[in-house]
Amino acid sequence: MTLEDIKAAVDAGQTVHWANTGYVVHKDRVGQYLITYQPNGSCIGLTDRGGHGLNGKEAEFFIARSEDGAENPGSQSRPNGQGRGVAPGGAGAFPLVRQL
Repeated sequence: MTLEDIKAAVDAGQTVHWANTGYVVHKDRVGQYLITYQPNGSCIGLTDRGGHGLNGKEAEFFIARSEDGAENPGSQSRPNGQGRGVAPGGAGAFPLVRQL
């Protein structure tokens, strides 16, 4: 997914993941797009400080599947959290460092 695709999906209320289902992209109260590691709440910005380069590869971002598969037909979803840093059960193996 491109940066524009990711932002549009988040703005449309879709759940976007990075690398595996443990990482979720969201927009905070002040309009920043962040990647949060759900098990411990650590987060980083979606992009570099300049706001242009993704903190991750485009191919690593995907939209979550609904239970029946109807939410995002034809999306770039990855079943069962497959992707970089996936431990057994889909848990992320590489937690991010909290930004201060």
